Amino acid sequence: MRDLGVGFQYLLKGQRWVARHGRQYGFGLVPGLITLVLYVAALVALAVWGEGFVGWATPFADDWSSPWLGLFRGFLTAVLFALGLLLAVLTFTAVTLLIGQPFYESLSERVDRDVSPDGTAPESGLPLWRELWISARDSLRILARALMWAVLLFTLGFIPVVGQTVVPVLGFFVTGFFLTEELAAVALQRRDVDLRARLALFRSRKTLIWGFGTPLGLAFLVPFVAVFLMPGAVAGATLLARELLGEESSEGDDADDAPDADDAPDTDYAPDTDGAGAARTSGRPGTPHR
Repeated sequence: MRDLGVGFQYLLKGQRWVARHGRQYGFGLVPGLITLVLYVAALVALAVWGEGFVGWATPFADDWSSPWLGLFRGFLTAVLFALGLLLAVLTFTAVTLLIGQPFYESLSERVDRDVSPDGTAPESGLPLWRELWISARDSLRILARALMWAVLLFTLGFIPVVGQTVVPVLGFFVTGFFLTEELAAVALQRRDVDLRARLALFRSRKTLIWGFGTPLGLAFLVPFVAVFLMPGAVAGATLLARELLGEESSEGDDADDAPDADDAPDTDYAPDTDGAGAARTSGRPGTPHR
């Protein structure tokens, strides 16, 4: 149970990090604002033209008498909008991360350099188009898993008492797990940790992941909050990724005083305090940064 508190601490640390680094926070807001505008436009279009679409899709009901025609198509219109809203909630983080890949990649690297004892950050070495492709592919695979859980929990929701008490709680934990995976993927992808390895790593510390992702998922239910919490969530997920991989972290100084990645020495080893060579982070699970 201690890991629940530790995970929540990383969520708070990420928000504090961006609060101290206003420029990084400002850049991190851009993808969320772009995604928000796109989603609001899509939902407004659905609200305006949804009724017409339902009418076009149900020509068999044209001859129904009143009030059954209005009730039937009104119900389907409401269901269509509810599904659109649910899809928006489920995909907001993934789409924001995809749109903001360069922004969040830069933010995550700055966090790594800020807290790394040797001031360096792992780099994937992949071109941007390749990183975007991997991110989009993995996001679709995570979304498919999340939808499977959503269908299962929706079905269990019909069980009396349990469906109205236990199932919603399970839903928040499931949402927190997959939300954290999406956010931590920014840092772990740079370390060449693929999706299967990430999921195995997360399952080994489930309470830590729940402590981070579940309260964040609850906060994301509040309209527009996700936009403003996303930069800090990415920063916190980067710190969480270092914890999962056993990498050593310091408190970190101001990011503006931290050396840029281009100024970091291109070496395979950094000196220990006792003069011995210490291997740099390999980016693989189970390889601690000492």
